[in-house]
Amino acid sequence: MVDPSETMSRHLRTVAAALLLVGCIPGHRSGPREAAPARPPAATPAREQVSVPAAAKAPPAWTVRKVVPDAIDVPASTYRVAPGDSLRVIANKTGAGSEAIARLNGIAPPFTIRPGQALKIPGGRWHRVKAGETGIAIAQAYGVDWTRVTSVNALEEPYILRTGQRLLLPSRAEVSRMSIEQRAQAFRVEIDDLITGSEPALATNAAPVKPVATATRKLPASAAVGEPANFSGRFTWPVTGPILTRFGPLGSGRRSNGINIAAPLGTPIAAAADGVVAYVGDLSAYGGLILLRHGDGWITAYGHAEALLVTRGQSVKQGQIIARAGETGSATQPQLHFEIRNKRSPVDPIQHLPKRS
Repeated sequence: MVDPSETMSRHLRTVAAALLLVGCIPGHRSGPREAAPARPPAATPAREQVSVPAAAKAPPAWTVRKVVPDAIDVPASTYRVAPGDSLRVIANKTGAGSEAIARLNGIAPPFTIRPGQALKIPGGRWHRVKAGETGIAIAQAYGVDWTRVTSVNALEEPYILRTGQRLLLPSRAEVSRMSIEQRAQAFRVEIDDLITGSEPALATNAAPVKPVATATRKLPASAAVGEPANFSGRFTWPVTGPILTRFGPLGSGRRSNGINIAAPLGTPIAAAADGVVAYVGDLSAYGGLILLRHGDGWITAYGHAEALLVTRGQSVKQGQIIARAGETGSATQPQLHFEIRNKRSPVDPIQHLPKRS
């Protein structure tokens, strides 16, 4: 049987690409979008020529491993635990996810089960994760929203999938009821998707790779990037300049998930704190974008850059130059879009940056 989501997804990629160009700086997928400030009448400085490391131009990790949409439909049932069974063994026998079986039956770590125990098996449409697959790629293969997949599977930090893990997907009936716009929206990648679904799946006992020291060293796309164990505790300003857009509601249903700081073209952008580069590349309305992980769930985002000077998986220090300000994406004047997120949620950067004189 041909998966209807796979058939539809092939026809919607063009529509999805068009949606990527609509609007301005996007916020959470579930909330209103943010508008970019208008261009001022003053003339803009000449564009500075900056070399960009080849490693920064590498394709996104989620595009490297193609996902075959081969999910199976599992009926809800009851399973009687046999000698030698574990939750993973039962998952392999039934096709349902071991984590979901544990949640449905109220089994807490260390996930002890006993022979003869009756377990409820959650029904649904389950995809078995293969080596190197990413959450974004899995969702796009089925034409569904990755944020919805993270929610129904109760995924948590560090959001690194494991080979053999089973993910619950929206049912075929739910997918068939989606509008063209909803299906196209599933192909739009947001910052939250990068945080939760851009790392490739690892073997059960494998660990994320250690950070590289410089942008000249290219991290394999199949390697998952970890984050520092602890946050240093403070942020500094990535650039200095007038605040063009502040955090929060902007009116007319728009919202800013960060602040926009005016900066001449080519202005050096500094890392706001020690961290590891989680993403570097172009992302729709953000233009040139860098995400840094700082530990303890803290993440900073740097958008509208014209030059990206770091590579995925690189360790950076506070104050280190990571990019140069530009007018990319939806920007209508040279600037930096800067966000601070704590456990995925955007927070007001002004409340976490030193006061300016």
